Parts: sequence; C-alpha cells; structure tokens
Amino acid sequence: MIIAASAPLTVVAGGVPSNFAVTGLTGIPLSFLVLGAVLLLFSIGYAAMSRHVHNAGAFFAYIAKGLGKPVGVGASLVALVAYNTMQIGIAGLFGFALSSFLASVFGLSLPWWLCALAAWLIVGILGVNRVDFSAKMLGIIVAAEFLVVIVYDALALRTSPEGISGDGFAFDQLFVPGVGAALAFSIAAFMGFESGAIYNEEVKDPRRTAGRATLIAVSVIAVFYAFSAWALVVGEGTSNVIGRAQEFGPDLMFVFLAENSPVWFVDLANILFITSLLAALLAFHHIVARYFFALGRERVLPHVLAGTSPRTGAPVVGSLTQSALALIVIAVFAVAGIGSEDPLFPVVTLFTWFTNTGAFGLVLLMALTSLAVLGYLRRHRAEYSVWTRLIAPGIAAVGLITLFGLIAWNFQVLIGLDQATVLTWLLPCTVLIPGLIGTLWALWLRERRPATYAGIGAGGELG
Repeated sequence: MIIAASAPLTVVAGGVPSNFAVTGLTGIPLSFLVLGAVLLLFSIGYAAMSRHVHNAGAFFAYIAKGLGKPVGVGASLVALVAYNTMQIGIAGLFGFALSSFLASVFGLSLPWWLCALAAWLIVGILGVNRVDFSAKMLGIIVAAEFLVVIVYDALALRTSPEGISGDGFAFDQLFVPGVGAALAFSIAAFMGFESGAIYNEEVKDPRRTAGRATLIAVSVIAVFYAFSAWALVVGEGTSNVIGRAQEFGPDLMFVFLAENSPVWFVDLANILFITSLLAALLAFHHIVARYFFALGRERVLPHVLAGTSPRTGAPVVGSLTQSALALIVIAVFAVAGIGSEDPLFPVVTLFTWFTNTGAFGLVLLMALTSLAVLGYLRRHRAEYSVWTRLIAPGIAAVGLITLFGLIAWNFQVLIGLDQATVLTWLLPCTVLIPGLIGTLWALWLRERRPATYAGIGAGGELG
C-alpha cells in the first residue's frame, strides 16, 4: 500500500524527467538518496512511536500526543486537505493519460473527465471493501510497475551513448543554485511512505508491522528511484538528458522505449503507467477514508464519519465522503475546461496544482511529527536509545523544516509559473488555514466540550 501510493512507474516516467527539465540539474539521482537519508532518520522515531500509538489518523494522533491536542487537531485538518488534494490531483493525470492512450491506440476520443470518472467509480467500489483486497490487487500492479522500470533501466544501461559513469551522483551536480526546486520535486516521489501507521489498527502485529513497513518502503523507494534516475542519465547521455527531458517531458521514457523496444512493450508500459496512477488513487483514497473515520470516532468531526461496514469493517462513510469530494472537484474542473484547446489542461491545473499543494502540506506534517516524536519519546527513555528518541528525529526535524521552507520558496516553480501570482499564496493557504481553524476548534472544545477534548488522539492506542 505504501509503495502503491508512491507510484513507481509514475515517478520514473513522469516525475524524474520533469525534475530534469525544470531544474536543469543532472544531480537528480543524488537527490533521492539525500531525501531517503532524511526520511530514514524520520522513520526511526516514527517507527518507535508507532509501537505505542495505534490510530487510523496517524499524523493527527502522533502530533496530538507529542505537541499537544490543539496542534494535533490543526494537523488533522491539514492532513485531510493534503491527502485529498493528492488523491484528487492524481485523477486529473489519470484522466489525461487514459484519454490519450485510447485516442492513440484505438482512435477512441473520450474527454479526460470521463476517464477520470471511470477511475473514480473503481476506487469508490474498492474503497468500501476490506483493505486487504485492495492490497492484493495493488501488489500485482506494483510488481508489474517495477518490472517495466527494471527493463527500462537495463535498456538504458545497455544503450549508454556516452558510456556508463557516475554522473548524477556528484555533489556539484546537485548542490548548486536550483537545488531547492530539485529537492522539492523529488520529495513528491516519497509521498505516502508514512501511511503504514494509518493501518495499525487493522494489522495482526501493530507493534511492529507499520514500523518495519515504513523503514523498508523508504529504503526501497530511495534506492530504486536513485538508480532509475541514474539509468535515465546514462541512457540519454549526460550532455543530452536535460535537453531531451525539456523536449519530451513526461513522454521521455516512452520515447526511449519506442526507440529501443518492441511496440507491444511500449503499449504495455503505457497501460501500466495508467494502472500505476489508479493504484496511487486507491492508496490515497484509503488514507483519507481512515482519517475521516479517526476524526469522526473522536468527535473532532461529525461522529457519522466513524461509520463502518458491519460486513467488512471498512470505514464506509469516510470512503463515500472522499468519493463525494473527488466527484465535486472533477466536475468543477471539467466545467472550467470547457472550451480549452489545451489537451494538457487537467495536467497543468488539476494535477499540478493539487499534488504540489498536497506535498506542501505533507512535508509540514512530517516536520511536526518529527518534533512530536521528540516530545513523546521523552516519556519512554528506558525503552529507546538516545539515537532513536533524540538524535535521529532531531536531525530529521531540521531536514524536514528546511525542506518545507524550500518548497514554500520554490512553490511557483513547482506549479509551472514563471513569476508569483495569486496561486502562489492561495494554494498553500488552502493547507495552512484549515490547520489554524483546527487549532482554534480544539481550544473551543477544551472550554465547551472537555469530555470530547480529553479523548482527542486516543483512538486505538494500546499502550
């Protein structure tokens, strides 16, 4: 589920070439290792805390336990907005990708929003069923994604027009002006890695499963993306990779495959790119549904959101609520796009705006969670070493706060703008303002509903 949210084929085919094209830096492979190191440090404290706090609203509960309930409730609304924008934004790219594929292969012309609604329906049906059913399906999709990328990597290394070198991993190819934008782009590839703790109430061994899954997922994602980004540098040639990425953008991987593999494999890669997006949609849908459930259960939001299926135990009301929000936003952008002659409309608006806004919010939550880990593990000094409870989360907090600042500073670049506009501050505010409202709401609960306030963050805690 964690790696499905990260969407390996989507990142390698779409995110990595876009990063090369926008930043003009060849050190993108190194950026994944740098971020992977920071997130591994984050995961050490995160995994330790997951042994004690078992709550479907992971970030919300962790921050409430470590930094106080008002900050926790504020974080919960930031999380709801961030995960919803990630999920709904991906629907825009899915709609464009499926529409383009049907037009190019079958000559079938369907609007992007109709294709997005097909994904919406599939995700909505799977979302009200047991999560293990989705996990099994996603496991097959993710395995196929990895296989396609591995084949691409092998072809790229075999082609290597300028020979195989260490270009892409040199410090002077990353740590130059523009490094902030490169890191901001690359962190989006990891989004969803923290979601293991959200399922802690549903796993057989809640004290170990989420922590292990998070550490393994971060390691796999960082190494795999770094290697594949390096393979892209080698396959295109160091002197050509920036120009080719700027010329073809997210199509670069498929252009390369068309030049170096059979047509059927290119079509297969396109199909798996589409299913990769579907997998990410489903993974983020499950996350949002469980956040709604957690907040409804603790009456931070209306209690009706805590409704579950008597047959499967799935958070049905939370799932349906997320589906309703997605439907409304897709409809708004479908109407807004009427008359637009740009086929990339859903990509440059819905996908770019929403997913970067979501990444902005999630990095903020990770920074706050690192600080929360420091606060919480002070009460468990006898159980954990200084490294686990202080040094690792402390370094991670510094790194994530710095990264958050870089994303804020480079936000106009991330959403494809040459200069600051109203969107540059409006989109981040859609994440920050709910956080402020949530904090004020918690303070009101403390004064007016002390029983509700006392239960904030408790959830499924086992000790």
